[in-house]
Amino acid sequence: MKLPAHSRYDYVPIHRRPSYDWPEGKRLAVTFCSNIEYFAFRAGLGVDPSGNPEPQSHRNFAWRDYGNRVGVWHYLDLLDEFALPGAHNVNSAVLEACPDIAERLNGRGDEYVGHGRTNSERQDILWEDDERRLIAECSEVIKRLSGRQPEGWLGPGLAESAVTPDLLKEAGYRYLMDWAMDDQPVWMRTRAGPILSVPYPAELNDLPALVNRRHTGRQFAEMIIDQFDEMLLQSRKYPLVFAVSTHPFVVGQPFRLHAFRGAVRHILEHRDELWITTPGEIARYCASLPKGIVPGSES
Repeated sequence: MKLPAHSRYDYVPIHRRPSYDWPEGKRLAVTFCSNIEYFAFRAGLGVDPSGNPEPQSHRNFAWRDYGNRVGVWHYLDLLDEFALPGAHNVNSAVLEACPDIAERLNGRGDEYVGHGRTNSERQDILWEDDERRLIAECSEVIKRLSGRQPEGWLGPGLAESAVTPDLLKEAGYRYLMDWAMDDQPVWMRTRAGPILSVPYPAELNDLPALVNRRHTGRQFAEMIIDQFDEMLLQSRKYPLVFAVSTHPFVVGQPFRLHAFRGAVRHILEHRDELWITTPGEIARYCASLPKGIVPGSES
């Protein structure tokens, strides 16, 4: 039986891969990625606080807009409190609608990751030329308002068409985070050459955990701590990426942020053992390693 398949990467189990260290001999890379998003009013796609597929309304729009008006400022203050670098998956529409956000991110020197125009639309249903234009438009807005060309991409809803990696590579992107298939970076094939898949968590993500599966903020903090403790242990054998994904309209709620702060404090008790970094820095480091080290680099 032959099932539909992709040709983006080969199956290489983690125990059969070459070992390597992160900078300064560290074994566990740690990234904090927020998703800063903007939505259409009473139209398009968008998650509901109930976790159910409710119609778009003023109620769920306002809940999500809380993230841009309040939650993101709480989250960025927390990064400042712990002197943490930030990476942000950013809808280009939010930068134009909420210019104070771009000003704060630029002042921090944070990393912008392309995240489409808005999470009210999906890119996986577009024709190839239309998807190419969407990527170009998003990239132009980020570059204009941040002064830097984005190098990484996460599709809204982690959605991809059959040609998204090809279009991203052709547009100059160096890494993507749509494939949550590994705890290590993996080089993927495109028709224009390799692009790096940097680990991004489908599970350790506040929206599916807290909204869709209805975990509490404390349960999410426990998930973060358990994931971190186990990955720190496993990193003695393998270099790994520990990533946490958040949304300001979810974790930025004060009662959740309180528990999240405790999880961050636990992680940073081990700060000297960690490479606390961003997805872009991980991509640059992997690109500097000899071929044959990172899976997919030998092809």
